[in-house]
Amino acid sequence: MITPLFFADMPAEVPGWVPSVFVTAIKIFILVNVILGLVSYTVMAERKISAAIQDRVGPNRTGLPLGGVNVLGLFTIPVVKLWGLGQPLADALKFMLKEEFTPAHVNKFYFWLAPAMAMVPALLTICVIPFGSTHSIYLPFFNYTMESPGVIANVGIGVLLVFAIASLGVYGIVLAGWASNSKYPFLGGIRSSAQMISYEVSMGLSVIPIFLVMGNLRLSDVVDYQFTHGWTVLPFIVHDWPLHNWQSYVLWIPMALSFLIFLVSAFAETNRLPFDLPESETELVGGYHTEYSAMKFALFFLGEYAAMIVASCLMVTLFLGGWSLPFKFYLDWQTQWWSLIVYPLVFLLKMLLFIVFFIWVRWTLPRFRYDQLMGLGWKCILPLSLANIVLTCVLLAITG
Repeated sequence: MITPLFFADMPAEVPGWVPSVFVTAIKIFILVNVILGLVSYTVMAERKISAAIQDRVGPNRTGLPLGGVNVLGLFTIPVVKLWGLGQPLADALKFMLKEEFTPAHVNKFYFWLAPAMAMVPALLTICVIPFGSTHSIYLPFFNYTMESPGVIANVGIGVLLVFAIASLGVYGIVLAGWASNSKYPFLGGIRSSAQMISYEVSMGLSVIPIFLVMGNLRLSDVVDYQFTHGWTVLPFIVHDWPLHNWQSYVLWIPMALSFLIFLVSAFAETNRLPFDLPESETELVGGYHTEYSAMKFALFFLGEYAAMIVASCLMVTLFLGGWSLPFKFYLDWQTQWWSLIVYPLVFLLKMLLFIVFFIWVRWTLPRFRYDQLMGLGWKCILPLSLANIVLTCVLLAITG
């Protein structure tokens, strides 16, 4: 590894891992802030899209902050509405300024712990998702070679780590329902635990055919495989056309089934309509977060949207080629510094397509009954995922 210029004047006894830690800290800072910004504007996008579906206007008044304020009698800050793009800032200020009310009958320690446990797992899982190329890139401005620039932790068990950490999110919801000492939150917590555990099994089984074909659990290698063999659900999209690996076309059926199972399970895992039974305002008031207010409620709210963003990132990585584009001319970009900008933008655009789809489904489909929800999971999705694994094995044996 070449030492960057801003470390050149350090004493010789500085360990060689210091530059890597510094770069990793920068990536973590950027990624966390990008995710939190996406969460805020995903909430606004949902409000705008739902307004369009229901023939309403939606938030369109809040613009730049402090508009109309007179500064020292010298000038007045102009009011700039910007189509309501300042609404997330207004919402954040509202949550921060509201009174933190904790009911007397709750178990206070777990009542305060639950919102954090609902938010943190969604942020942790993003560390293993490759949002750009993992090939080493030389940065001429800093005289530094960056290893695995497109991912924070390029671990060999990426998808297992994602499922292991994401499964902890259910504890936050269960704790919120139990610690509230109220019937509606308790029912919401029980529903959530049954729902998320049920569909988590199907979601885990749905990715097994992918790794049977690719032979690797590292998410960056999954993207590299799609880079040369075609995207998982769109095998005809490949950088080197035409695709000579005809096995990819044969295996398209189990890959498409995996995508369908993963997509349905993602709706259930993120408590989104038509699977939002843990909240279910029409019968449980608000479900597990009925007793919460201010920032504690905001953490549950943000946790749901962060989980939706992580699920979208996983679907892009596993099924839509991750950061890759179906063009041959950009093959040499993987080692160029501008790929640090281009590839994350490509990944972001693909992810936004899934987010819009999540929002569109919420405002167009009715809610399932709870028996229908569980029946779909155990009697339909789970057997289908098991049959898909068998089908994949048979096709791999036939195609060699």
